[in-house]
Amino acid sequence: MHAVNSPVVKVDARALVTGKPVYTDDLAPKDSLIVKVLRSPHAHALIKAIDVKAASEVDGIACVLTYEDVPDKRFTMAGQTYPEPSPYDRLILDKRMRFVGDAAAIVAGETEEAVDHALRLIKVEYEVLEPILDFRKAKDNSILVHPEKNWKSLCPVGADNRRNLCACGGEENGDVDAALEQCEYVIDRVYHTKANQQAMMETFRAYTYLDTYGRLNVVASTQIPFHVRRILAHALDVPKSKVRVIKPRIGGGFGAKQTVVAEVYPAIVTMKTGRAAKMVYTRYESQIASSPRHEMEIRVRLGADAEGTIKAIDVYSLSNTGAYGEHGPTTVGLSGHKSIPLYRTPEAFRFRYDVVYTNVMSSGAYRGYGATQGIFAVESAVNELAAALHMDPVALREKNMVREGDVMPAYYGEKLNSCALDRCMARAKEMIGWDQKAPRVDLGNGKVRGVGVAMAMQGSSISNVDVGSVEIRVNDDGFYTLLIGASDMGTGCDTILAQMAADCLECDMDQIVVHSSDTDVSPYDSGSYASSTTYLTGMAVVRACEELRQKIVEKGADYLGCDAAQLEFDGKRVYQPEGELEISLKDIGNRIMCCNEKMLSAGYTHTSPVSPPPFMVGMAEVEVDTETGEVELIDYAAVVDCGTVINPNLARVQTEGGIAQGIGMALYEDITYTKKGHLIENSFLQYKLPTRIDVGNIRVEFESSYEPTGPFGAKSIGEIVINTPSPAIAGAVANAVGVQIRELPITAEKVYRGMREQGKE
Repeated sequence: MHAVNSPVVKVDARALVTGKPVYTDDLAPKDSLIVKVLRSPHAHALIKAIDVKAASEVDGIACVLTYEDVPDKRFTMAGQTYPEPSPYDRLILDKRMRFVGDAAAIVAGETEEAVDHALRLIKVEYEVLEPILDFRKAKDNSILVHPEKNWKSLCPVGADNRRNLCACGGEENGDVDAALEQCEYVIDRVYHTKANQQAMMETFRAYTYLDTYGRLNVVASTQIPFHVRRILAHALDVPKSKVRVIKPRIGGGFGAKQTVVAEVYPAIVTMKTGRAAKMVYTRYESQIASSPRHEMEIRVRLGADAEGTIKAIDVYSLSNTGAYGEHGPTTVGLSGHKSIPLYRTPEAFRFRYDVVYTNVMSSGAYRGYGATQGIFAVESAVNELAAALHMDPVALREKNMVREGDVMPAYYGEKLNSCALDRCMARAKEMIGWDQKAPRVDLGNGKVRGVGVAMAMQGSSISNVDVGSVEIRVNDDGFYTLLIGASDMGTGCDTILAQMAADCLECDMDQIVVHSSDTDVSPYDSGSYASSTTYLTGMAVVRACEELRQKIVEKGADYLGCDAAQLEFDGKRVYQPEGELEISLKDIGNRIMCCNEKMLSAGYTHTSPVSPPPFMVGMAEVEVDTETGEVELIDYAAVVDCGTVINPNLARVQTEGGIAQGIGMALYEDITYTKKGHLIENSFLQYKLPTRIDVGNIRVEFESSYEPTGPFGAKSIGEIVINTPSPAIAGAVANAVGVQIRELPITAEKVYRGMREQGKE
């Protein structure tokens, strides 16, 4: 291999650092109508009357739309494979407002000033209803978020709108209650994570226009072009053949853009006016009306014998999907399926969950996708179990952690073919100096340092669901065009897939031209989410290149007039090892193009019956001021097993970035609502994101395993990297000052109060 496992520079690096116009708003037509939404000031209300006459008469206004002007057809904005597990509970515009920020009307005009003026002139008479804001009280509440009769759920996920249930369910293996009764030590705790915002640099945005043939063209910053096509066709009530979706460069997604947040509004404007239209979310809109992480409250019961062998794990997750059900039924599953299987020893486990509707902003996909919440809870409970046992939390994990070759009942019964979790733990322990620092070091100046540890696992695509497809072609002069449907959102998947193709075809990277993603041109791909691109689309690249190599040899044999079995291909020529016959790839490409012959190409569509998990160990060192409770992160050591590392540079920045996001979740990012449902953290002045200074010293290393079902032995890396900071930092704080924080973020106030309560005891 000359490309795979090399720190190849990203193929779009030059364009990005030189400020080329590559993003959605850079490319939008200058005469696009500006589209904005009038948003509800109430958490729960019915529109009794809406007067848009004055707004429509403002100079430069092209259209003002209300619920009376759009299709009465419910759909989901969740970017998921059809039939979507998420309920069909949305309309483009609805008469019922379900959260502060819900869309009440759409205004489109020539200038932003005209649109802003028109928005102020719309008069809405609301019947204000009592909201349900506490997700702990939502299930079977008399206040219904979705009482409508045309609400529907396409999949049997336990949804019931008459009970405010977006989903419910569970599974059990063995007798958990009996196993817990026999345990010498039982931890029974409740943990709470908030609805964190992805806060990507490029907010939600899209522009739309009609082409020469009257088809709706959508250019959007999205992770899911093919799902956007289906969702818009359904919402607009038009055939899919009338919709084309193009993805330019994405300025970050982190899962937020696995939901159709902005696209539907300019699309309906273009359909109504025939004009190009553009919508760009402000940061304020992105904070109050987008698709943040699901808030979850998770109860963990964990039992072990006196020697520290974990005998039973019981997890109950209560998830707050908010006003709409995007990704609600699917994120919650990972809270159990990606936390419980980290441990091989339980004789019994149980995982149950409820996902409830409330009158707050709807949640969606965010890096980690439910595993982040579940791992915080379970790993924190394991740390608390270690404290109860007076046992080193590293030693407790080494005794119980999953190992290569294990069958994982809590992970769909999959067998673990690749796992370096034990080596990750050993290396992280060395990196942070665990034996010298654990559990705490008193600095003697009112400050104490502590260390904490957490493990994590994720998946590599959704087994038997996700699809990755590619097509690769030989062009004149023998260079290649690689067509992919996956969406590079800054992760570098265009580069990684080109690296794989270059090694498979034994050519230089500059001979591979990558093109993505256009639903009219690209082969179908379910999208860049669920940590699927490297593992799934990468294997499609490998298989397509294998087929193309064979076709190149066969075409060379045709031109040379000999049997293909006598020939080989070395990336530059087809030749006869035992003879003198040969023809260059350049000549083959030119003869095909110039002689009107059949195109030399190959395509492959790949799905996987398994989802091999990557693993990670994170260790944090914190310093706590015992007078104020202030927590400072001093050091973070992380070791990742993602199989074969395809591009070490990209894998490293992925890991560092994910850890930084996890640190933000652990220490800084909070979400609070007023009694009337207004989000307080509606800008970056209130919503605290960590800076480079705040995240301290992040150190990353890799322990490679070999995954036989992945391309070149690779597994995923995109999501797992966010999962360890919260429990590791919480554990470090607990070791430092004896205060276990079970509700994120870990603030100085919470730590200080905890120390005060200890003092009273």
